[in-house]
Amino acid sequence: MDHSGHGMDGMNMDLPPFTLGRGLEFGGDPVFLVGCLLGLGLYGWAVIRLRRRGDAWPVGRTVAWALGVVSVALVMCTGLNDYGMAMFSVHMVQHMIISMLSPILLLLGAPVTLALRALPAAGRGRKGPRELLVALLHSRYMRIITHPAFTIPLFIASLYALYFSPLFDFLMESRAGHIGMMVHFLAVGLVFFWPIMGVDPGPHRPGYVMRMLELFAGMPFHAFFGIALMMASEPMVDTFLNPPASLGIDALSDQSAAGGIAWAFSEIPSVVVLIALVFQWYKSEERLSQRADRAADRNGDKDLADYNAYLASLNARGQ
Repeated sequence: MDHSGHGMDGMNMDLPPFTLGRGLEFGGDPVFLVGCLLGLGLYGWAVIRLRRRGDAWPVGRTVAWALGVVSVALVMCTGLNDYGMAMFSVHMVQHMIISMLSPILLLLGAPVTLALRALPAAGRGRKGPRELLVALLHSRYMRIITHPAFTIPLFIASLYALYFSPLFDFLMESRAGHIGMMVHFLAVGLVFFWPIMGVDPGPHRPGYVMRMLELFAGMPFHAFFGIALMMASEPMVDTFLNPPASLGIDALSDQSAAGGIAWAFSEIPSVVVLIALVFQWYKSEERLSQRADRAADRNGDKDLADYNAYLASLNARGQ
């Protein structure tokens, strides 16, 4: 059996058969490990800074961010990262979590809002990190990469153009290529879900109905992609054509499992995002009605008094 197509630096040739215990053993990639620790550390620093200043920060957002970082660490800083180089099904678990679940959790943590509130202003005429972040948020570049006309095709192309072209095999030949691809998946998920979640400020803030339409525009393509892998009568990706004998798996049935994972995952984020959107919608309607009530209290029901005076004037005129 030829293993030359793997190009996995000879690392995965003697992997024992996959079990969840082996998959979740600590290990994996130092780049993502450093990234995850930095992500937790900086977020924690910003929250503490706000608290010391006497400002509140919702606990739910901190929990969402921590879960998002943990979900990335779970697929990239464990044995799953080694198995994902050799097994299509494990690779697909990595891809789906890092592109569809992690971004949603991270965005619910509102990191941009936190940064804007925690970073100090640089002072008049100077540019510090906060000013650079504001400039980036208002830049034309950001308007383009978060526009649905860009994010939806990118989201779809990340599946079809990558897996069904030689690019995937090229990237999987090295650790660096594999890590680069995973960073890309995370970034694509973030720019796709950012306008839809609408938690952080950004160039595009569509209404709730529009956000739901954007969400559902991308999801069927995920389902079709999964079904295409499940229905295929032969292995479609060269990287996973000859799995190491020690794994004891068949390439075609592993590909079918990968397709099932992709198909199932297309539903999960839709439900999570939909619940979040409906909740946000409800809260914003609640805020509007509270604002209207406060305005009425402030005016002492001035509108009603004006209306009564208007009726009285009509009455007087009619006499």
